Amino acid sequence: MELDPKVIGFILYCTRQKKEWPDLYDEMCRVAGQGLYQGLHYRDLRKMGLSFSLSGLGTTIQMIESVIESSIENGSLSHQT
Repeated sequence: MELDPKVIGFILYCTRQKKEWPDLYDEMCRVAGQGLYQGLHYRDLRKMGLSFSLSGLGTTIQMIESVIESSIENGSLSHQT
């Protein structure tokens, strides 16, 4: 799954506090709603392929899992800001 680097950064930023689902979803919504990661809001992230809609949650979860797995494999536990 090829992800936009900004989406990867956004996910890593939101997972920095090791929250579990659905708290992680709430954190992602909070960050996107306020543009806390590089000024990215819902619309920007949706254009990059990250959806917060209920119908897109399956894909969103797959993206999160892919980013976390890649981060673990690369040994890069530091998060982009």
